[in-house]
Amino acid sequence: MSVKLTVLKLGGSVITNKEKPSTPNLPAIERLAREISKANVSPFVLVHGGGSFGHPVARQYGIREGYKDSSQIMGFSKTHQAMTKLNKLIVDSLINHNIPAVGVQPSSCVVTKAGRIQSMEEKPLKKMLEIGFVPVLYGDAVFDSETGFAILSGDQLVSSLAINLNADHIVVGVDVNGLYTADPKTDSSARLFQHITLEELKNLKHKIEGSKVTDVTGGMLGKMFELTPAVEHEIRTTIVNATKPNRVYKALKGEKVVGTIIEKGETIA
Repeated sequence: MSVKLTVLKLGGSVITNKEKPSTPNLPAIERLAREISKANVSPFVLVHGGGSFGHPVARQYGIREGYKDSSQIMGFSKTHQAMTKLNKLIVDSLINHNIPAVGVQPSSCVVTKAGRIQSMEEKPLKKMLEIGFVPVLYGDAVFDSETGFAILSGDQLVSSLAINLNADHIVVGVDVNGLYTADPKTDSSARLFQHITLEELKNLKHKIEGSKVTDVTGGMLGKMFELTPAVEHEIRTTIVNATKPNRVYKALKGEKVVGTIIEKGETIA
């Protein structure tokens, strides 16, 4: 592909109501489909989180811990079914906005080892992109060579896809303005990082781990560290608030937008 790929991740907190199990945020899904259509970026891959669809079921059956007993088998099926339902809603909305979206089940093309991607069948994805389709993947219950099965996060999936499909930009749409010095939902003095390098990100992680407190950035730091392999491959990553109209559109177009840009940041001699 002569033009480099863009990968968009939409967090589950943006596209679902996390307070109510299996409840989509249909107005948000509709608006975001409109913004994606307006941006008209190609080639393009979309990955979405599970929010109130996948997480409650996976937690109930302990899918993340791997296969322990046969009672979890139905739980795996229910988790996967919940995610395919959410995926269909998103694909439907994209198609309604004239985007040739195709839902792709990660459990059919990814195998993990102890929760980390071990292998991914990329040929169908590459062919889709070559023709002009938009693959839509998601965090999913997948099969694991060590633990039987596991939960593959959308964030880990984004990083792997971006590297293996030669992307040059990742946009992450969440429910806050970006990465902060503290959790902006609980601390009014939290300051937004407009630009952060990989080294600064690692220092922030060490600082938080050293204080033996929960992730003060509101859980964002863990998500960002799933994306560090992509940043190390010099794939620019932009985090924006996808609950705010036109932020995703601007980020996809490469326009100036409120958010956090993460770059490798090393000077090349």
